[in-house]
Amino acid sequence: MAMSLNGFLAEHPVDLERVEAHKKRMLAEVRAYRLRELREVAGLTQEQGAARIGVSQRQLSKIEHGNLKNSKFGTVRGYMEAVGGNLTIEYVNGDVRVQIARHQLQQRFPRSFRRIRAQI
Repeated sequence: MAMSLNGFLAEHPVDLERVEAHKKRMLAEVRAYRLRELREVAGLTQEQGAARIGVSQRQLSKIEHGNLKNSKFGTVRGYMEAVGGNLTIEYVNGDVRVQIARHQLQQRFPRSFRRIRAQI
């Protein structure tokens, strides 16, 4: 006999903290993949990107893996510039979004950059 969803959940409770932790890890992986993709579209290796922003290849790898806790604002901004993008800082609280700062490049970049930027 088929079990209802409520019956299944009663027998197999969901650990919401574990689900939330997994969700955070997955979102960090998606962001990291997108950063790496932007760098690759820009035609840069990790070593070249690191040289452009003045950090080690290891630090650039950390950024691309979503480890931004110890990264300086200027480093992240430099990464965005190296791959042809902009950096925007927002205050977010629920549905409220307030743009605090935007650092925009004055150069024009190929359509491929704009297409990827639109997907992010």
